[in-house]
Amino acid sequence: MKNRALIYGILITACLLLSVFGQSQSVISPEIGVEEHLDSIIPPNLTFTNEQNKQVKLGDLLTKPTILTLVYFDCPGLCSPLLDGVSEVVEKMGMELGKDYQIVTVSFNYKDTPEKAIQKKNTFLKRHSKSHAKDWFYLTGDSSNIHALVNAVGFKFKQQGNDYIHPGVITIVSPKGKITRYLYGVSFLPFDVKMAIIEAGKEQSRPTINRLLQFCFSYDPEGRRYTLAVTKISATIIIFLALVLLITLMLRSKRKK
Repeated sequence: MKNRALIYGILITACLLLSVFGQSQSVISPEIGVEEHLDSIIPPNLTFTNEQNKQVKLGDLLTKPTILTLVYFDCPGLCSPLLDGVSEVVEKMGMELGKDYQIVTVSFNYKDTPEKAIQKKNTFLKRHSKSHAKDWFYLTGDSSNIHALVNAVGFKFKQQGNDYIHPGVITIVSPKGKITRYLYGVSFLPFDVKMAIIEAGKEQSRPTINRLLQFCFSYDPEGRRYTLAVTKISATIIIFLALVLLITLMLRSKRKK
C-alpha cells in the first residue's frame, strides 16, 4: 500500500513539474488544444446569429458572468457530453441562471445554421430543465467572426473529414468580456464552476489547476476520448527520478566531505 502511494506521489509530482514548465503549450498538441489567454478581452463587436435567426453582438450578450462553450452541432464525440456536463452542473451549484450568470454556446463550424442551433437547444431542453431556455444562447456565425473568437479564447481545433478534433473546455468570461478561467473536461464540479462565476463577477482571473490532468491525458481522435499519455508520463517519471537521483548523490557527496 505504501509503495503504491509512493508511486502515485511520484507520478503526480512529475506531471505537475512538467505541466508547470509547459504552461504555454497547448493542452493536446500544437495544433489542437487550448492556449490560455487569461485576462484577455474578447472583442465585443463580433457578430453572430442566435437560435432565433437574429444577429447579435457578442459584447451586448456579455452583461454578466458567462460560461462560454465552443462546440459544433453535428459533433459525434465530445460536444454533447460537454453540454450535458454544463446542464448538470447548472442544476447542482445553487446559482440562478439568468440572474447570477448566463451561458453562451457558439458553434465553431461556420456551416452550422440557426436551424441546427435551435434543434440542438431543444434537444437539451428535453433532457434537462426548461429553465435553461431563456438565458442559454446558441450562436452561429461566419468564418471571420468564428476565427476571431477562437483566437481570442486560444481554442485550437483541426478538421478531420466532416468532423473536427478539438478540446473539451468551458471558458468563464467576466461581464466586461475578460477571460477569467478555463475548466477542462466534460463534467465539472459544482464548487469549481460556482467559484469561477463568483470570481468572474469580481473581474478576478485564476489559473487552471486541472491543466495537470490535461497534461497527463491526451485525446484519441479515433476513439473520441481521452486516454492516459503513457509515453509522456513515462518520460516525465524518468526525468523526475533522474533529478531525485542527482540530488541524492549530491547530498551524499556533501555528507562524505
